[in-house]
Amino acid sequence: MKNIAFIINPIAGTLNKRRIPKQIDKLIDKSQWAVDTVFSEYKGHATELAAQYARLGFDAVVAVGGDGTVNEVASGLTGTPTALGILPIGSGNGFARHLNIPLRLPRAIEMLNRSEAISVDYGIANEQPFFCTCGTGFDAYIADKFAKAGKRGFATYVEHIVKDFFGYQPQRYRLTFKTAEGSNAETIETEAFLITFANANQWGNAAYIAPKASIQDGEMDIAILTKFPLHAVPGLAFRLFEKTLDEAVYMTTLHAAEVTLHRETTGPFHYDGDPMETGEDVNIRIVRDGLRVLAEKRF
Repeated sequence: MKNIAFIINPIAGTLNKRRIPKQIDKLIDKSQWAVDTVFSEYKGHATELAAQYARLGFDAVVAVGGDGTVNEVASGLTGTPTALGILPIGSGNGFARHLNIPLRLPRAIEMLNRSEAISVDYGIANEQPFFCTCGTGFDAYIADKFAKAGKRGFATYVEHIVKDFFGYQPQRYRLTFKTAEGSNAETIETEAFLITFANANQWGNAAYIAPKASIQDGEMDIAILTKFPLHAVPGLAFRLFEKTLDEAVYMTTLHAAEVTLHRETTGPFHYDGDPMETGEDVNIRIVRDGLRVLAEKRF
């Protein structure tokens, strides 16, 4: 018998969260899992709860929510043998999609019954963990707008993209890559519409910003989208969802285990879609095999 805890974010997505404990009780295999279920109550609470379950020796802790909830729960489990599980009920669900976790709640619960724990990488940006992507530029700007909106959901996200796209101006950035020994290896300067540091391959909603990114290679994919003309928008949007954006003429993808970003001003920087105001310099690095996650069992 293994111990598993479910941490439910009561404000994630649009699903009725009060019904979820009953669904878990109905579908989880009680011959292998002893279940504990709790609702988070404030920002950061899920991290505290996850860390507490890890200290108690739980085999798995499941984040019930979107990428923000996954970030909080996983942050409390890094460096421990306790595995992260995901029931994706958020707006984007990027990390769950990368792991091929079903987006329908009953199927995601049932997958836990035939899952196994695997080791994956995660990232740290200025000591703040991220598990899917982090970045600056237009996507961070939109993440900030979305966080301040009164409504959740994909439609609200798209609304802000359409409304703010034409007024957003690309920024100048400097990227300094570091060797495994920690010394500076290369510096590039660029003007970019956005820069995404990808551990996993997408932002969420099947929008593949870094189609070839792997969560088990010890590196991040650094996706740099430079300034582009208006007529290129349809093609870029098509490539984003067809997993070919890395082949676009306006996109450059680099690879590194650690990089320092310098920008001209302070501003929003997002961690798994959750915006935070940061300074001009941000250090981003990958922690190899730093997290255990529950994935579909391989036979």
